[in-house]
Amino acid sequence: MTASEPRLRFGVHSGQQYESYGEIKELWQRAEALGYDWCSVFDHLRPPMGGPAGPCFEGTTLLSALAASTSRVRCALMVAPVAWRHPAVLAALAATIDHVSDGRMELGIGVGGADLAHGQYGLPQPSRADRLGMLEETAEVLRGLWSGEPVTFVGKHFHLTDAHLRPVPVQPRLPLVVGGVSEPVLRTVARHGDVWNSLLAGPAEYRKRSARLDRLCEEAGRDPASVRRSMTFRALLVEDPADLPGELERLRRRYPPDSPVWPEYLVFGTPEQCAEALRPYVGLGVTDFVLGVRPPVDWRCVTLFADQVVPQLRASR
Repeated sequence: MTASEPRLRFGVHSGQQYESYGEIKELWQRAEALGYDWCSVFDHLRPPMGGPAGPCFEGTTLLSALAASTSRVRCALMVAPVAWRHPAVLAALAATIDHVSDGRMELGIGVGGADLAHGQYGLPQPSRADRLGMLEETAEVLRGLWSGEPVTFVGKHFHLTDAHLRPVPVQPRLPLVVGGVSEPVLRTVARHGDVWNSLLAGPAEYRKRSARLDRLCEEAGRDPASVRRSMTFRALLVEDPADLPGELERLRRRYPPDSPVWPEYLVFGTPEQCAEALRPYVGLGVTDFVLGVRPPVDWRCVTLFADQVVPQLRASR
């Protein structure tokens, strides 16, 4: 790695679809002990993946508790749908967790997606066009309030008048993660984001998306290199290839063939195969590799990725 290249970061996206706080706390603490740089939860209330009655902790309060239970890993909410909360409330939540974590908070925002809470709880979901507008306004309000200066903002969706936020975040610039791949989302990334997060895509498609972001950054007067590139994916790892058929069969019993989880898998194989599959993305500028984990936790995968995949990728820089 040259002095101009950003350090690679590796993380665990744990979500929060667990039956007990102890399960997810153990995952975060073990991830920290294994040397991961990042842990994150999401901000769904009723995610479809667990079915209509599946377990799901509330993201922001859970994140605060996990931040207090760890000492080194970055603590992220990835991502908060902009229709859930007024951006001033979100700014205050993030600043509070930044203090709880002693400056380790990273806040992700996005337009939001499938969530059974809209039907079960009667929570409104604005149109996608409105949510795209809310995303841009939310990013502006967050940046303004985190600066510590009074903010007056008049937008289509949000209004603030001489608004204050105290205390401000511990970090001089609390990292803002923006998730999504559409042109309007990438435009918000280019104007306000510190990290762009997307789900797994093939190298050719990822190259096109990243090039679009580069162009939008240049149009916004920003150096494209100032935005970290983050990719979330899943993997099934085994040391002995002979173990793979049995592990795949267990996975098939857990997820039906049409489950949306399958396209998120990068590799089914050994740590060497995983590292080989990820190397092209390093060349495409990905700096943050986030391993998606769901209960029951595949501890073998979490450990093999940290012990064998991460060192190979770091050495390739």
